[in-house]
Amino acid sequence: MAMRRTVWAMVMVLVTTSLGWGQGGFGQEGAAGSGGDAQAGAGLGGAQRIVGTVTAATAEQLTVKTELGETYRIAVTSNTRYMKDRQPAQWGSIHVGDSVGAMGVGDASAKTLHAAVVMIVDAEQAKKVREGLGKVYIVGKITGIDEVKITVLRPDGVSQVIEVDEGTSFRRGMRGMGGFGGMSSGPVAAASGESITLPDVKVGDSVMAQGALKGGVFVPTVLGVSAPGAGRQRRQGANGPAAGSGGGAAEPKPSEPK
Repeated sequence: MAMRRTVWAMVMVLVTTSLGWGQGGFGQEGAAGSGGDAQAGAGLGGAQRIVGTVTAATAEQLTVKTELGETYRIAVTSNTRYMKDRQPAQWGSIHVGDSVGAMGVGDASAKTLHAAVVMIVDAEQAKKVREGLGKVYIVGKITGIDEVKITVLRPDGVSQVIEVDEGTSFRRGMRGMGGFGGMSSGPVAAASGESITLPDVKVGDSVMAQGALKGGVFVPTVLGVSAPGAGRQRRQGANGPAAGSGGGAAEPKPSEPK
């Protein structure tokens, strides 16, 4: 269940990993600007992340180099989970030259991270993902809506205007979002989740869509959104009503004096 509740955060790590958008330090999973829900990382204990290219690998650790040229060590154990192509993988799936995104507990001063999850993207797949962004898929945060035109701030900092048409379907709920299994050139929005319409899409929503260029403009066929705070609300629902919500079992009545 914890893994399922962090799908959006993990997809965003996988996207940034594939595109090579490393950081000069630890990123807080689900932080503002990541394109995901601000609470998305809470399913892994508010995990930190490191994104980079593998330069060395042993049974105990991975050495990665970030986009800014900094080197970090990622400690792995028998409890570390590996994911590749949205499927469970093994340590042996990692090779020098692959891109990885690791989430776990980091030590900034030592430039180490004890990984709970490692997302793996091989070099060929990473190339396809980079080439497909803004052409066959898009991810990011909605910053503007003008009738059928939607402005999306992508994880690479580029604002792109996309346009929906009569062939676009809309879905809400990132648990209905796919990953890299459906298409080799990027993440895809699965045809599940709550069906919505364009007026339900709001500025501030996180978005993931698949589609194609039409006249130089990206037009999604399936556009999935998740509202800010959706991850936190799902977790509260899964864990039961919050205190003071009026839900749950009734409190026992005090015994009457005899």
